[in-house]
Amino acid sequence: MKNQIDHSMVSTTFEIAGYNTVKNLGVARGIIVRSRSIVGSVGAGLQSLFGGNISLFTALSEKSRAHAFDLLLEHAAELGANAVVGLRYDATELGAGITEVLAYGTAVVVEKK
Repeated sequence: MKNQIDHSMVSTTFEIAGYNTVKNLGVARGIIVRSRSIVGSVGAGLQSLFGGNISLFTALSEKSRAHAFDLLLEHAAELGANAVVGLRYDATELGAGITEVLAYGTAVVVEKK
């Protein structure tokens, strides 16, 4: 994995506590497109017959978000950032069983107060 920003330097707010933002480098993003396998779809279909959490889809969703987050941190580091503020996620179904997950935020340079 490429050089990344420490997870403690990422926030859904627009500041990092204890730090001043000294440079805004613009939007950074990480995007991943995933599809369900036939085996996963059948297994999830069986789980849905009983109701409740469909753990196969939950695991796929979490893995997709984590991958998009890692790609976001790589992109922000490539821009020269040491932090990301305003982190958000978005997901779009592109087709049957194909989902795009986007993690995005503002890449910034911060200095300790």
